[in-house]
Amino acid sequence: MPIADEIAALNLDPALRDQIMAAFSQQANVDRLRAQTQHDALRIQALTLELAHYKRIRFGVRNEALSPEQRDLFQETADADCAAIEVEVDALVPQPRAQRARAGRQPLPEHLPRIEHRHEPEACHCPECGGEWVKAGEDITEQLDVEPAKFFVHRHIRSKYACRPCERIVSAEVPPAIIDGGLAAPGLVTWVLISKYLDHLPLYRLEQIAQRAGVTLARSTLADWVGRYGSALQPLADRLAELLRQRLILHADETPVQQLDPGKGKTKRAYLWVYRSNDLEPGPGITVFDYQTGRSGAHARAFLDDWKGHLVVDDYAGYKALFTQGVTEVGCMAHARRKFFELHAANQSTVAAEALQRIAQLYEIESRGKMLTCDARQHLRTREALAKLQDMHEWLLSTRTGVANGSSLAKAMDYSLKRWVALSRYARSGDLPIDNNAVENVIRPIAVGKKNWLFTGSERAGCRAAAIQSLLATAKLNGLEPSAWLRDTLEKLPTWPNSRIDELLPLG
Repeated sequence: MPIADEIAALNLDPALRDQIMAAFSQQANVDRLRAQTQHDALRIQALTLELAHYKRIRFGVRNEALSPEQRDLFQETADADCAAIEVEVDALVPQPRAQRARAGRQPLPEHLPRIEHRHEPEACHCPECGGEWVKAGEDITEQLDVEPAKFFVHRHIRSKYACRPCERIVSAEVPPAIIDGGLAAPGLVTWVLISKYLDHLPLYRLEQIAQRAGVTLARSTLADWVGRYGSALQPLADRLAELLRQRLILHADETPVQQLDPGKGKTKRAYLWVYRSNDLEPGPGITVFDYQTGRSGAHARAFLDDWKGHLVVDDYAGYKALFTQGVTEVGCMAHARRKFFELHAANQSTVAAEALQRIAQLYEIESRGKMLTCDARQHLRTREALAKLQDMHEWLLSTRTGVANGSSLAKAMDYSLKRWVALSRYARSGDLPIDNNAVENVIRPIAVGKKNWLFTGSERAGCRAAAIQSLLATAKLNGLEPSAWLRDTLEKLPTWPNSRIDELLPLG
């Protein structure tokens, strides 16, 4: 029988019974609150541990077992999860908490327009004494906002004038455009090209975005604009390639893409070859994409033509023929390091750990020399890097004799030993890079983007994409906002003389 019923059954004074019932009720509330507090404490503890786990992974040592794209996606998820856990913890804590400090928050860009919102007290007098408020300063906080794609119409009105004696009518000329009488203004075409080639949004998604704003942009119309404006921009991409081949040091790499094969109803493999200027040389940065239907080294030879210089590459055999035709190979230390890192991550090899430690010393020297002049950097490398490279080479040779052929460790060591001349060549100069990471960083957005667009529709489409992406990647490389540069270029292009084409290039 419940305790309340037992008390009610007793022959007690009503006042006393009410006091006893109130006491039991109060105790029940205390027990319930104690249980809830204990539950909340356990929940907070669990969430705190989960948050610490996410933060340890998010801000701890980077794990190269994940690709850069996978790490980026994981970090986004980890950041979102950490924020959600903190909200849950805040909701469970009964007492008010101090406002969380936002360490490291960057100020909002000065070039953005500001819309001011003035907030004043409701009363002009102090509620305590009735005295008039005197302004003692201002607290200013800023919030970042965005306005989604906003469509609007440019209306061009050309007045017509007539001369009665001459029976003649005149009016202002139609503003020049790449597509005569076209519907799209340069700003709209810029939005389409940036969305497709920089943000990697297929045209059907742009069609849906416009539809939500009540604007009909058929995919066929968008595709027509892409084709026509891509052709107009091709000469600029061709000129970029010419200027790139004037450099003495280049990076090169390639990444596979899928190309639609309509005859077979499926896709086939094509390649986007990438060539990039060297950051240690003077001059603006240049990136050029070259779309080809295969990975044969003949494509690299055709692009470089009779170019002679230092080429920074990985160990792909397709480049080897170039090194018999006056091109000098520069190896990629990051690729050599990766072999040892994978081995150490797999079985904690002490030999691999030693190799990683030696390579880290080489990169530490490069870090100190990054902002030096070419001559100063060469002096630093000669003074410090050459000796460490010589020691590492001797260590590899002596250690390799005790490693079984065919083992993973032997393969990692042989990768470096067989390419040692190319790997160590950078240290004898002040302008050669230690690795090929610069071009891999250019490829990374393409690797992420192709998960959106899946394949190119044709070889011509691939070449068009390569041309436009060359221009946008070069703009980013030189600190230009790609959208602003492209819009300005599309406005100038219809009347721009070909003799001054270099002035339109995104070279800063």
